[in-house]
Amino acid sequence: MELNVCCCFFQISDIQTMKSNQTILKEFILIGFSVYPHVQTFLFVVFFCLYLLTLAGNLTIMGLTWVDRYLHTPMYLFLSALSFSETCYTLTIIPKMLEDLLAKDRSISVIGCSLQMCFFLGLGGTNCIILTLMGYDRFLAICNPLRYPLLMTNIVCGKLVASACTGGFFVSLTETALIFRNSFCRPSLVKHFFCHMRAVVRLSCIDSSLTEFIVTLISVSGLLGTFLLIILTYVFIISTVLRIPSTEGKQKAFSTCASHLTVVIIHFGFASIVYLKPEASGGDDTLIAVPYTVITPFLSPIIFSLRNKDMKNAFRRMMGNTVALKK
Repeated sequence: MELNVCCCFFQISDIQTMKSNQTILKEFILIGFSVYPHVQTFLFVVFFCLYLLTLAGNLTIMGLTWVDRYLHTPMYLFLSALSFSETCYTLTIIPKMLEDLLAKDRSISVIGCSLQMCFFLGLGGTNCIILTLMGYDRFLAICNPLRYPLLMTNIVCGKLVASACTGGFFVSLTETALIFRNSFCRPSLVKHFFCHMRAVVRLSCIDSSLTEFIVTLISVSGLLGTFLLIILTYVFIISTVLRIPSTEGKQKAFSTCASHLTVVIIHFGFASIVYLKPEASGGDDTLIAVPYTVITPFLSPIIFSLRNKDMKNAFRRMMGNTVALKK
């Protein structure tokens, strides 16, 4: 009799524990860089400076493209759209990361987490598609120069950018809906400095292996698909450039692609480390994500500005006009 009572007591206790664990969560705790307490102030200063420089670079590109009529071409409209997308992309995660580096309360609401994830994935997908469209633009300009003005107008460019946003956020909404359709269990600790999909999906009350596999497969497919399309365009571009008889013509053709190709290598290289890293390889996911979320957006406007004569000339014209107005 006593044994039966004890068994019943333990069963009730287990049920209560399960109910406690399955309580609907209202917030997550972002662990982030709290595991490195001695360097958080240093990281704040570094990331804050990089963020300001990233904003300055992207805003400069958007401003120059807006005010300089010589830059009102599809190539620079794509670049301006990429700068705007990357500005929003960094705005989604870096301010919260900076706040958490100094604050003791690193909580984020479940709704806030889902919105952050949705915008992060959507803008990241938009960046990949815009980079692909920029490669397509260079393909048309080099491989089909006579028909380029007819095929790639500013209106067509605007429609393609809108399609890139639509495609990026369609995938993002799908992944976010899959992850947040289930309830989450305690402990509500997200082992990251933002709501990364893998870190969040593992907090699900039910077995999340299938969901994690599906969302990872979607992301990897999108990443590899856009990258392979860019590689394909450059295969045609290189084959066309090699047929140009003059060395000067070859250098001019390659110079128009150098900045884009450099950013593509950096962007997809760092992204592949995040999404293609095997689980068994270990490593801190927080540190691994820094190059993709902080370094890449910082380098992108620098590369496009410093390696682009039109951008530098536009900046000189703007500064010259500013000085003239002051006089």
